[in-house]
Amino acid sequence: MMRLTIKTFFVWCLIVPLAIINGIFRELLLVPMLGMTAALPTSGLLLALLIFGLTWLFLPVFGLLRGRQYFWIGVAWLALTILFEFGFGRFIAGKSWHALLAAYDISSGNLWPAVLVVTALSPWLAAKQRRLI
Repeated sequence: MMRLTIKTFFVWCLIVPLAIINGIFRELLLVPMLGMTAALPTSGLLLALLIFGLTWLFLPVFGLLRGRQYFWIGVAWLALTILFEFGFGRFIAGKSWHALLAAYDISSGNLWPAVLVVTALSPWLAAKQRRLI
């Protein structure tokens, strides 16, 4: 159990730089090229694809598990992501609660809630796609 927890945390730690690089890519390239209205959903879709791709690539690290174990890995990733987002955003970056919660407003074109769903479901979906479950 402890080994699975460590592996879960290790792979999640690889998602964090992907999200940071995606944000930099959005701000430096997508926004100037497409404008914020198109850049925000494009960036969200890209991050969701990157997370699923990383999950698919690193799935063998976990070994053969039951379907519910892949599901719980995704739930752990979701919890870690939200804790990181609010912990870092609020206490390190100094963002207001209002600014942090604005990312959840899909009417603005922000697909962050969809990225969180993909984060949570990626281990199970990747295992299903690889025919491990």
